[in-house]
Amino acid sequence: MSDPAVDPAKDAAARAAVALVESGMKLGLGTGSTAKVFVDRLAERVHAEGLDLRCAATSKATAEQASGLGLVVLELDDLGWLDLTIDGADEVDPDLNLIKGGGAAHLREKIVATASDRMVVVADPGKVVDRLGAFKLPVEVIPFGWTTTRTRIVRALAELEIEDCPIILREREGRPLITDEGNLILDLALGQIADAQRLARTLSGIAGVVEHGLFLNICSLAIIGCPDGTATELLREDLE
Repeated sequence: MSDPAVDPAKDAAARAAVALVESGMKLGLGTGSTAKVFVDRLAERVHAEGLDLRCAATSKATAEQASGLGLVVLELDDLGWLDLTIDGADEVDPDLNLIKGGGAAHLREKIVATASDRMVVVADPGKVVDRLGAFKLPVEVIPFGWTTTRTRIVRALAELEIEDCPIILREREGRPLITDEGNLILDLALGQIADAQRLARTLSGIAGVVEHGLFLNICSLAIIGCPDGTATELLREDLE
């Protein structure tokens, strides 16, 4: 029975993703509103069926949630390679490229996702876009010299002929948001990304940038929940 307090589209995506989980798996747990519903539904199935799972969390918040629900949460270094990671996304394009980081956890999320045989995204229809960029692109930077890093990002964007892109220091309750790794986040209001691959390479080459929120060629399946409680699958054939 569905919880009336939970968005039905998110719940549908979460339930469909839970069906992919098999006993004995080492599982990556994502961060964000839909991933949170997934963890709730996963815990229900684990308790109902006695599944044997070991999990790595992509944020302190997810680790606390999962542990509080009785799931076994270990450090990624203790688990090694994972069988499956299930996470949310802020944008999903037709090639299953993503923007992530709205929950300020994209650094850990990318580490966990790329340490997995398979990454599956759970999302609602509002996250599916024709082209990435309407959602501000998060870029995690170290605090030391962050204004200089921001200047280098501005110059790098200009070289890519991306002009007039506001770069906003993310705040929470009037103060700079600090990530789980003690870093800051700059949100890039790009509007539209013409060449995500080139932008990703450029940002990764800037000193002071820890990680950006472009997840390219990482996700193999997106489960999109619908308001009527059904879910559809978007699959990349070239990512087995």
